[in-house]
Amino acid sequence: MTSEQRLADAFLALAGSTADGSSDLPGPLSVLAQRAPALLGARAATVVFAPEGYGAAHVAGSDPQSLRLEHEAVGWREGPGHDCHRADAGPWAQAALDSRPTRQRWPHYTPRALRLGYTHVVALPLREPAGTSGALILLSCAQHAFSPTTLFLGRSLADFTAVILERAREAARSQTLTTQLEHALTSRVVIEQAKGVLASRRAVPLDEAFDLLRKHARSRQRPVRDVAHEVVEGRADPDLTDPTP
Repeated sequence: MTSEQRLADAFLALAGSTADGSSDLPGPLSVLAQRAPALLGARAATVVFAPEGYGAAHVAGSDPQSLRLEHEAVGWREGPGHDCHRADAGPWAQAALDSRPTRQRWPHYTPRALRLGYTHVVALPLREPAGTSGALILLSCAQHAFSPTTLFLGRSLADFTAVILERAREAARSQTLTTQLEHALTSRVVIEQAKGVLASRRAVPLDEAFDLLRKHARSRQRPVRDVAHEVVEGRADPDLTDPTP
């Protein structure tokens, strides 16, 4: 497979990771982490996605070692992914992991990455309209940094993934709202039915029937919806449904 074919295949895999309408965030993250090393000449790749704050980050890695490293970085709150997310800016300059400034900036991350054999690292932001939501981190074992062409391609992959993730989150929010509206509508229908039952059983106007229903639920610290269900199904407390003597 040529490099162009691998690139096209990666974009198709990213697009297909949520093509069924799924709002599962790990899907696109895993695809990006798994495809990035071969496409970008990295030894390993990790992805950190934290739109709601770095403490609740989602993490993916191209292999178990890099995945563990990124999970540890989240706990340490340091490393290129953390800095890239916090800066809300463009990609951080590439870092040689054996340099003194890098050791000082990331006192936990750097020695751990060096022990795994990595020599260079760079973080490319996952950019959304509201800001940076995470980063694609590329790790190299070579004695040279990533080329400008590689970083340009990496930014394209990161930007595309950010779009996929934002759409997945929008789908999740839409599904939540739809569920809430359906639940509210169902509750309203049941309450209206219960009002009719009470109005008939107790020979009172609908407004008074609703007032009885609400007071009964409140006195027992129960949702009006639940009491209404019992009225409709004929299981309600007789104190509520039976006519007053």
